[in-house]
Amino acid sequence: MRLSDAERQDALDVLEEHVRTGRLDIDEYGTRSAKVTAAKRVSELIPLFDDLPSPRPSALVHGAPPVPAMSGDNPLANFLTRSAVPIAIVLAIVVLILSRGRLLIISVALPLVVAAIAGMRRRR
Repeated sequence: MRLSDAERQDALDVLEEHVRTGRLDIDEYGTRSAKVTAAKRVSELIPLFDDLPSPRPSALVHGAPPVPAMSGDNPLANFLTRSAVPIAIVLAIVVLILSRGRLLIISVALPLVVAAIAGMRRRR
């Protein structure tokens, strides 16, 4: 699971607490904090805190927060987002057949545009 900025900051705060209590020296804190800052996934934090007692970063204690639905609780919107590209491909094939190849550019561009839009919608 990927780390959020807030989870990285929480891990840095926990490292600072271990420095204040004398469990880590400044050099070790510098090394570990650089690794926390560069971490992209929760699994990258595990070796940085394995040898330390509580407190522990919330990402390691509670696990990753649940992933929200793509478009809230609207099942129709979720269905349309997931099936937009296959629908666009079918429509492109139909346009290609009905136009007898004259609208080739539209047949190629339609699925690409829909895929780009659907990808942006999923990232939100």
